[in-house]
Amino acid sequence: MKNRRVLLIDALNLFMRNYIVDPSLSTNGQPIGGTKGFIKSLQAVCRTINPDLIFVAWDGGSQKRKSMDKNYKAGRKPVRLNRDIHNMTAGEQEDNKNWQQERIIEYLNEMPILQSYVENVEADDIIALVSQSQALSEHHKIILSSDKDFIQLCDDTTILYRPIQKEILNKKRILEQFEIHPTNFALARAIAGDKSDNLPGVGGAGLPTVSKRFPFLSEEKAYTIQELVDYAEGVDSKLKVYKNIIEKREIIEKNYKMMQLYVPCISAQSAQYIRRMVGNPELAFNKTGVRAMMIEDGFGAYDWNDLFTLFNRITVENKEGK
Repeated sequence: MKNRRVLLIDALNLFMRNYIVDPSLSTNGQPIGGTKGFIKSLQAVCRTINPDLIFVAWDGGSQKRKSMDKNYKAGRKPVRLNRDIHNMTAGEQEDNKNWQQERIIEYLNEMPILQSYVENVEADDIIALVSQSQALSEHHKIILSSDKDFIQLCDDTTILYRPIQKEILNKKRILEQFEIHPTNFALARAIAGDKSDNLPGVGGAGLPTVSKRFPFLSEEKAYTIQELVDYAEGVDSKLKVYKNIIEKREIIEKNYKMMQLYVPCISAQSAQYIRRMVGNPELAFNKTGVRAMMIEDGFGAYDWNDLFTLFNRITVENKEGK
């Protein structure tokens, strides 16, 4: 079998990007921009990548990581739209946002796309599991997300496409940009911290400082926290960063557990189910049903032909490969 291109989509990340900026309304006057924008973005990415398999991962919550740190993702500001939604209370807006996500799931169920939601499991862990699955080991994986957490998953067959930043990160570009190898990226970020997830670092050590003071993190070898501390203890320098590494080891250890995706935080039962889904995908395309939904939602007149052509190809090739 040829080396296939597998598109792995961080669903909530893609949805929120469109929900915030797309003012489209459905035929009954309800906001539908998140749903419409999601599918339009999918079409745009598929034009560029022309994938052979598409996998969409939904976020099931952060409870497992919050059990390790109650402050994880705490204090995040509410989503602010770039427009006012008139005649809708805050509760009605939240209901609409949830409905739009459910509507996307309904669309994807009619398309030749795999999707997964696991309660209390983040999409990051699902995508990590799929990217590491044996069934896709020789295929080219493209992760679609603006989330830096996925940098650690990049290797010879996996790249990260960050649409907001309009950048494609492969192993070579990551080394050039950060001077940190993907195998050590979670460790470097555990030192630096992550403000977006409310995970403070050791202080005075952003990624540029980490890469400069610990140059061996650019190597492919996966270094441990103990080796990091040993280096800090042995280096002939009075720089505060080395002292902080030694004194704040517990912060680094906690952050690393929260940030690392090398061992996804997911149950064995759920992991087995997802691996089976990816290893033996069941794909079908209900073109008539999708068109009817689009007409109902008010964007059926948009030109979806190239996306539908791709879906037809994926469906045929999936049947031929059985």
